[in-house]
Parts: sequence; structure tokens; C-alpha cells
Amino acid sequence: MNALLAVCLVVPLVSGTGPAAARACGGHPLDFDGDGRADLAVAAPYDDSRAGSVTVMYGSGRTVKLTQPGAEPGDSFGSALAVGDFNGDRCADLAVGVSEEFTGARVPGADGNGVVQIFDGSPGGLVAGKELAPARRGSDRFGAALAAGDFDGDGVDELAVGSPSHASGGAVTVYGMKGRKAYQISQKTRWVRQAANVTDQWGAALAAGDFDGDGKDELAVGAPADSAPLDGQGSVTVLDPRARRARQLTQSAPGIAGASEKWDAFGAALAVGDFNGDGRDDLAIGVPGEGLSENQRAMDYGDGTVDVLYGSRAGLRTHGSEAWSQRSLKGEPRYYDRFGAALAAGDFTGDGRDELAIGVPGEHAVQVLQGRASGGLTRVGNLLIKGKGRDFGASLAALPGWGGRYRTLNAARPLYGLMVAAPDQGLVMYAPGVRESGLRLGRLRELSKGTGLYGYTFG
Repeated sequence: MNALLAVCLVVPLVSGTGPAAARACGGHPLDFDGDGRADLAVAAPYDDSRAGSVTVMYGSGRTVKLTQPGAEPGDSFGSALAVGDFNGDRCADLAVGVSEEFTGARVPGADGNGVVQIFDGSPGGLVAGKELAPARRGSDRFGAALAAGDFDGDGVDELAVGSPSHASGGAVTVYGMKGRKAYQISQKTRWVRQAANVTDQWGAALAAGDFDGDGKDELAVGAPADSAPLDGQGSVTVLDPRARRARQLTQSAPGIAGASEKWDAFGAALAVGDFNGDGRDDLAIGVPGEGLSENQRAMDYGDGTVDVLYGSRAGLRTHGSEAWSQRSLKGEPRYYDRFGAALAAGDFTGDGRDELAIGVPGEHAVQVLQGRASGGLTRVGNLLIKGKGRDFGASLAALPGWGGRYRTLNAARPLYGLMVAAPDQGLVMYAPGVRESGLRLGRLRELSKGTGLYGYTFG
């Protein structure tokens, strides 16, 4: 695999992939250059004195390193990534968060204003697009979280941008809604109506999914420090930006397994997948601060749990929700494990139902649960994958078509592989899925290496 990734260019805001072949993009959601193969973006926001970079691994085998022109130390280009078709040309586009950039003079000790750089997909690869910035400058960390989804059902993706340090306690801005300019939403928005504290971090995690099966996506907004009402217990708000509806979820909500406690960080990580194959998306919520061991101290990293809510015709249902931890799976829950600090969903068995990968960076591990038609996720045959690197499992992604060699995205049920990063060591590892009834992944192998928290997030 590494031999296929030998070419590496450093090109400010362009792809550098050479002349385009005479082809059009085919509408594959992970294909930047229209060649029918999945492509992968790997962020390193601390590269080059924290100016940041993003490495794009094209399915053809070419690799390109994206940076900003006039990049400044501390900007953190690559603090978040999202992939979607934002302009309707059937090529996948890439949004890159630059959450610590100052649009004016840098203020020592302050959080950044933040911007988001769009790269448009094309048959020749990614090319520089527009830059997004908040209407008013503040220490918002605009771009610290990103998600792509079709919220208005027009077939073109919208982009949701998280600003977890916004003065209102956090905010999300949605770009691309039909007939609307950039639309900022916060806990104080009239149709959201939540109590807000400046430290809530509303918008620190984002995920889009069609939870009710109506063909339009909803947006899940994580606020891991939300005091609702306990300090730092965390919350998740499910938004329908088109219908202007909001629903807050906490571990204290009726039907959700578990109970809210201080510093649980419910909503620190989110992942969307169809775990029971019913055609509606389900939501996995990381609770890495959850304490299972005795004598845990306030604000320490916890053992961690993951809550899963299933989609229905009426949206996410709390009845039948699940709480997963290593008390019921392989492994042993330990203080500082941070089970649920990272999440990813993908079909690793090729049966049309997604599996859930759960990062356990304190144990240098990833836990994988299999999806099934009856009941969704199951503990039967769950995997505990150990890796190298002090924080192996801190970042995860699922990507189709990378099994063995780069494959075209033409299968009715594409087989996904698992990407796992240890960003502190700059390691990205890959384990291919295996098309069989049970849950098994292929041999874990090193895919690439880098510096500056390489592998901090994937796109």
C-alpha cells in the first residue's frame, strides 16, 4: 500500500493532480476526482508549527498535501474535515476547518476566530474554492467541527460549521440551505430554547443523518460540557433546520440507558450508521467521561460508555436505546480509558448493515460491534483491536473500497475498511473488512505516517 502512496506534493490550496481525464464525476460521496475510487483526507492541524496541513490520498495512488497560502503558526488548518457535494456537480468536495485562525491581529492567549476553506472536487482532483468566515469576529473557534448533510432534500449537501466557543455557549452555522443565506443556530435560537452557559461547547461535535427516513437529513449537535443541569454532563441536540424543530437528549432523558453525572461529556463524539438495516440512520453518542471505576475524581478522564439510539418513522427513539461499555464487551473498563472518545460506522462485513467502531485511546485499542437485522448492534463476536501508539484509537474512520487494492465504488453493498489513528505518534493504520457472516477484520497494517498530530481527524 505504501508504495502506491509514494508521490507527495506540497501545494497551497490546490490539488496538483495533473491534467484531468475526459470524464465527469459519478456522484460517489467519497470520490474527489471522479475516477470511481474512494479518496481519503488526513488532517495534521499541528504540522509546521501548528499552521496545519491536510494530506489527500487519492484512490489512484497519488498523494497531495494541502496547506494555506500565507499560513501562520497556530492556525490549525485541519482542525475538522467534512466531505459532501456542496455545489451539486456530483464530485465530492472537502471542507477544512481552520479553527484557530485570526482574521485580524492575533490575540495572545485567546481562542481563534476561525474560518473554513472549501476545496471543490473535479475530474482533476481538489481545487481551491471559497472561504467561509463568521459574520462577526469573536473567539468562536469557527470550524472546530464540521458535518455535511442534505437538510432540505434538494440533492445537494449543506455544510454545518460548529463554533463551540461562541459567546452564547456555542453555535452552528448552516450553509447552502435552499433560499437561505448562512443560518446561525444556537441554544438561544427561538425554536431551540435551551438554557445556555458560555462553557457548554454546543457544536463541539456534529453528525448528520436521516433518522426518520423522510429523505432529508437531521443534524446532531454535541455539547459535551453542557450543564443540563449537572456540571459538564453533556447533551446532544437533534435539529431539523428546515422545519425548525429541536430535541435535546441527555442520559437523564426517559428511555436512554444510564444516568447523567457530572463531567460525563455526553456528546463528545458522534457517529451515524444504519446498524439494523431498516433504511433509517441510527446515532451513536460517545460518553468518554463516564466513570465506572470507583473513586473517580471530578473532571478526570473516565472509563467511558457509548449510547446508541435507533431511528424510526418518528425520528430517534429513546425506547430500546443501548449503553455499551467494556463491562459487557471484551476488555476491562479502566480509569482514563476514554471508551467512546472516537466513533465510526461502516459495513465491515458486506451484509448491508453497519458496524460500530469505538475508540478506546487510553487502552490503545478499538472495540468493534456488529450490526444485525434483529435488534441492531450485538455483543456477540465483538472485537478488541490493540495497536501501537500512545493514543491509538483517538481518531477513526470507515472507508469503502480500500480492501487490498484501491477498488471502484460500484458494488451494491460496498465493503468498508477501518482507519485508526494514533495522532500523537502520527500513525494511521488500516484494517480491511471481510465479507462474511461473522465479524472479522483483516490484518491491521500501517497506512501512512506524518507529523503535527497527523491523523487528528479524517475526511
